[in-house]
Amino acid sequence: MSDTLLGRISDTLWRNPRLLIVALLAPPVAWLGIIYLGSLFALLAQSFFSIDEFSGLINYEFTLKTYGELFKAYNLDIIVRTVTMALAVTIGAAIIGFPVAYFAARYARGPWKALFYLGVMLPLWSSYLVKVYSWKLILAKEGILNWLFETLHLSRLLNAYLSLPIVGGNSLSVSTTGTFLVFLYVWLPFMILPIQASLERVPHSMLEASGDLGATPVQAFRTVLLPLAFPGIIAGSIFTFSLTLGDYIIPQIVGSSRRFIGQAVYQYQGTAGNIPLAAAFAVVPIIIMGLYLWWAKRKGAFDAL
Repeated sequence: MSDTLLGRISDTLWRNPRLLIVALLAPPVAWLGIIYLGSLFALLAQSFFSIDEFSGLINYEFTLKTYGELFKAYNLDIIVRTVTMALAVTIGAAIIGFPVAYFAARYARGPWKALFYLGVMLPLWSSYLVKVYSWKLILAKEGILNWLFETLHLSRLLNAYLSLPIVGGNSLSVSTTGTFLVFLYVWLPFMILPIQASLERVPHSMLEASGDLGATPVQAFRTVLLPLAFPGIIAGSIFTFSLTLGDYIIPQIVGSSRRFIGQAVYQYQGTAGNIPLAAAFAVVPIIIMGLYLWWAKRKGAFDAL
């Protein structure tokens, strides 16, 4: 009986390939539509409610009052700080990741290329929390980084000219600089790999042709290599920028008392119980990334993914 039923189902699917495609796609599409998109719409709906200042209860009436609170000095400072950090991490990752990706794309062959992928991917295989807490120990006053600066007699120089809290006061493990360093380390592989994939598509003959036409190495980089690799840089920036924008753990563990968007969402939703304001804060990265992805698509960044 079961064999006959399975046979009929198999025959029906074979005669109707569209029905087979629908059967295969229905579960993931339902999951995406109900769980993911449904939760986003619920979040968006919550952001249009407000908190009654007298009772502390949620007022389920449509209003833009909650979004207006985002423009208060304290909340706006959180948004600006988070976006600034995301931009700084993205730029830093591009500056550090480009030479690494260029070496891998142009010179690494055979076992060396496998070693490159292993070196880039290896940090991603370890626990996220382990990496963050390890960096907290490295950046602490008693950590190896502070010991190295003191051994090389660089502590006073860094304190005087770069305002880095290496000696005295707070350590890097509870500073904005330390937060930046940890963000940079954790998200750097997401910048290197798209750039490397983009550089591998650049024909070496184009660089040789630019040299034959009299271009210096700097001119060849600025006019030939960088424009062709730019979609890969934008593709990598999508990861580094968005991941930094919404991260909660690194600013909580390594950061200072100055909050980021992720911490604000947790504080307002959990401690203060102001779910509408927490939802409004959560919508901010969605809007920023929506505009950023629209711009990245126009620049051809998705071709490098």
